Amino acid sequence: MLARHRSLGLLAALSCSPLCWAQAFVDRSAELGIAPTGEHAAFGDVNQDGWPDLWASGVLWINQHGKTFTRVEAPGGGLIVDLDNDGTGELVSFSPLAVSRVVRTGETWSVAAADGWMPALPHTICRGAVAADFNRDGFLDLYTGGYEIWEPQTTLPSFVLLNEGGKALRLAATTAERRARGVTGCDFDGDGDVDVYVSNYRLQPNNLLVNDGRAGFADEAAARNALATSAGFGGGHSIGACFGDFDNDGLFDLFAGNFAHVDSRGDQPKSRFLRNRGVSGGFAFDDLAECGVWYQESYASPACADFDNDGRLDLFFTTVYADASFGKKNFPVLYRSDSIAKDAWSFKDVTEGSGLEKLPPTYQAAWADVDRDGRVDLVTAGKLFMNNGPKDAHWLGVRLVGDGKAVCRDAIGAVVKVTAGDRMFVRQVESGTGEGNANATLLHFGLGAHAEPVKVEILWPDGSAERIAEQEVDRVLDRARAPAAAQ
Repeated sequence: MLARHRSLGLLAALSCSPLCWAQAFVDRSAELGIAPTGEHAAFGDVNQDGWPDLWASGVLWINQHGKTFTRVEAPGGGLIVDLDNDGTGELVSFSPLAVSRVVRTGETWSVAAADGWMPALPHTICRGAVAADFNRDGFLDLYTGGYEIWEPQTTLPSFVLLNEGGKALRLAATTAERRARGVTGCDFDGDGDVDVYVSNYRLQPNNLLVNDGRAGFADEAAARNALATSAGFGGGHSIGACFGDFDNDGLFDLFAGNFAHVDSRGDQPKSRFLRNRGVSGGFAFDDLAECGVWYQESYASPACADFDNDGRLDLFFTTVYADASFGKKNFPVLYRSDSIAKDAWSFKDVTEGSGLEKLPPTYQAAWADVDRDGRVDLVTAGKLFMNNGPKDAHWLGVRLVGDGKAVCRDAIGAVVKVTAGDRMFVRQVESGTGEGNANATLLHFGLGAHAEPVKVEILWPDGSAERIAEQEVDRVLDRARAPAAAQ
């Protein structure tokens, strides 16, 4: 009876008002020795020690077991990914597009240009990219978005760059039709290869680039209702989007963020949630509209994570301007998943009292459990906000490592399903979210009141599956993909 009362009390706590999570986030940048300034923030595990490192504004911050960070000068900003499967991450910078190596000599780290990796490319300005093994050869490839030149008006090219056996990148495709901002990837249709969603600006339609498994992409955004626009507009001012299973049905949904003016035709397209209809619906999307994400003109980069460990993904959404049109103040917003019904999702603004109030405009929004205490932390607005919320809810972290042959070391594209009683949660290992940001590759599952062992299923990017039963919760599960001969 006592255990039942404790369980009911915890369930009540998890469904309580936003005040229960007052001051969930605390700026601990100074005491941890980190200053993640700049436009974008990318988590990654540069040394594969299981602790999320961070690259932001010309500095690589190497995580020392969640207690402090080692500062390494690393020009530019972009993604931390292991392109050659040697166990040490490379840095892929956006503008200019370039690859750098991270080198350790004793206790000293340094970053140097990796000559010969990037091919000769036409001029572009990249504000977001995604890495994934698009052709399933065991090595990470890149899709890099191309933005614009304002005067004279010019649309700059986006590129598909294929990895040549961990030695160099090859330009495989170029497009210059739309002005890309954020780029994110996901195997949303469950066919075993990573697809790409591109957020395009200037009221241009977004792209949903469906992968044929050989790194050939076809834009099916219109056919699958993923343009993220509204009647009278071909597209929105999209800056960033994020994939996630928001309703816990095992399918990856999409949140598309739109900057939106009011013009002569009325309100420009607002941000919206797109629900994945699954195999019966042809993996098209239902447009559920805002679902409680109230209108601000200058919304920018979104990122999702379960910050309160109740088992539902929440959303953090930044803004471009401090003062938008007519002097209206715009601030980043923390949205908590309030309820998920089949046709009506509800997200609630819980910013007030969270520790994230009235932040300045920023494009930074990236999540990681920096100290591996089971609560996801947030980098935004040039600061590292540690999650100081209650520890009552249970959780599981899952860290995957590929074999470097059939599966890339970073295991990007792997999907993990956790079954906790009658609830099921799905997450993916990804390399890009919002506009130019990246969440940690260490996957985080909030389990709410579930304290019993859970079942874990892994779908590796090469199509192999692994089922693991009876895993204890409230810890990080490390799992390496066994060599093919041992499968």
